[in-house]
This record gives sequence, structure tokens and C-alpha cells, in this order.
Amino acid sequence: MTKQHQSDLRERMTILGDLDAASFVPWIRRHAAKLGLSQAISHTGPDRIELEVAGPVELIDMMEMGCSLGPIDVWVETIHRAPVDGGTD
Repeated sequence: MTKQHQSDLRERMTILGDLDAASFVPWIRRHAAKLGLSQAISHTGPDRIELEVAGPVELIDMMEMGCSLGPIDVWVETIHRAPVDGGTD
């Protein structure tokens, strides 16, 4: 059921807002795992979290939507997405 697709992408997400990284980072990891996405967080701070996610574009879209709604103790203002070179697995 977890089949690799040629349409799998690798994208960098930059999440901006009033972020409580101590609670949001574990939430991001759990959400990515539930969606079956691989992820790597490269920066965390009170107003910015940067991560790379890889998987089908539809699931990356779901990850973005989940992060924008996020846990109740964060306020996400915007999420920027950019493809990472060599994104196709």
C-alpha cells in the first residue's frame, strides 16, 4: 500500500507565524508520519520553522493544510513552499 510513485517530490516548507517550536515540532513529526511523508527539520525558532518533506504531492498538500491549521498553541501566518533540486525519488 505504500508504493513509491514517480510523481514523489521533495519540497522545503518555511512556516512563519507565532510558533511554539517546543510543541509544534513534535506535532509536525507526528503529522508527517501519519501521512507517510519523510521529513527533516533544519531550523526551529519562535517565528520560523523550516523543514524538507518528501512524498506524493497530494500528501505534501495535506501536510501544508494540516500545518496551517496546526495545534491550538501556534498561529501560522503563512507557509512558503519551494521544490528541492533532485526532488524525484
